[in-house]
Amino acid sequence: MFGPLITNRLVIRRAELRDLDALVARRNEAELAEYQSWASPYAVEGGRALLTAVAEDSEPPVDSWWQLSVEHDGDVIGDLALRLHWGGRAAEVGYTFVRSAWGKGFATEALHRLLTWLFDDARVNRVEANLHPDNLRSARVVERCGFDFEGHTRNSYWVGDVCSDGWIYGLTPERWARWNNRSRTRPDVLEFIEPDPKRLRALHGLRLHKTQERFVSPMMVSLAQAGFPPTYRDEPEVAWPRMIVADDELVGFVMLAEPSAALPDASLWRLSIDRDHQGRGIGMATVLMAIEQARTWGAPGIEVSYVPGVGSPEPLYRRCGFEPTGELYDDLEIVARIGF
Repeated sequence: MFGPLITNRLVIRRAELRDLDALVARRNEAELAEYQSWASPYAVEGGRALLTAVAEDSEPPVDSWWQLSVEHDGDVIGDLALRLHWGGRAAEVGYTFVRSAWGKGFATEALHRLLTWLFDDARVNRVEANLHPDNLRSARVVERCGFDFEGHTRNSYWVGDVCSDGWIYGLTPERWARWNNRSRTRPDVLEFIEPDPKRLRALHGLRLHKTQERFVSPMMVSLAQAGFPPTYRDEPEVAWPRMIVADDELVGFVMLAEPSAALPDASLWRLSIDRDHQGRGIGMATVLMAIEQARTWGAPGIEVSYVPGVGSPEPLYRRCGFEPTGELYDDLEIVARIGF
């Protein structure tokens, strides 16, 4: 029999009929239903049929969806959906949490615990998640659990008469082990090093999470612009590209624009931290080092521009002291500045 899965804050157990009211209320929250497969409004009868079917199996069946309720302090705040297939050798997962539980890490915590069970106890060789490309908060959950983005399918999913694209994420035991064994601590030494032609392939191999790619130009574009920078008022900008090296390991890329007569402020032009090294304080340390470099040049300030949204670097820049100027770059990016 499938036993409850316990975390520091959560109890994850098989869904039961006593969860009916919470399930129906959750599935009738407009923000939750927007990218999901059930029709709105969600009927009590549908919820009762779902929970009755789950109750027929004491452990996850093969080739059928199974529902787990997630409790916090005795209250059901969400659910995990699980479908084993290929004879139980692979799994697909999903999750839904009440709006009031968003932003607190509950979904990531619950999914991480389920993945531990799937890989360590059920011994599956693959877990996948399929989601709507606009469901960026959901994508951030699987990314925080180590999933790889594997593909964007076109017109691949129907809910009633509405057709949408899909994003596919996958996770294998090998990737799961690498993700859980990655370094989590601040590096002892963080350096900016001028790009070395011998490490161009390594630079190109740096990877962001899929949800972050819309905020940063691809590495090939950044390297090309380092050699062929754009002009401002007929004066070429002076690019200052640097590899970010933490304890002798390449972990990211940063590029500044040096101050000039046309642009007296320095600019933080690019910032990419490899996804496996995020959460170590490297991003903030890099921004602070960039600010000090601008001071070294004698610039009166340093600017950065960013697009707001889920996964945006905006919170990082604000924590480092950047304040919006009220200007927009290309009518899209918010310009922020620190004056010296």
